[in-house]
Amino acid sequence: MHHEFTAVYERDGDWVIAFCPEVPGANGQGRSKAEARESLAAAITLVLEDRRDDGLRGVPDDAEKELISVDVRAA
Repeated sequence: MHHEFTAVYERDGDWVIAFCPEVPGANGQGRSKAEARESLAAAITLVLEDRRDDGLRGVPDDAEKELISVDVRAA
């Protein structure tokens, strides 16, 4: 499944710090922008997987579940 998120980068000395405003708690860092992007992508994946697991906790086994896709376009 393909998702797109916003990555914001800031320089802090020798480090590049990254965060994603759409996914609070997802942060990354690296010595280069590419490293920070990779770190942020891993953090986004972990946060979303954790939120899905947490959200499905307690859902009855016989409940119907499906994946849906949404297309959100920037204004």
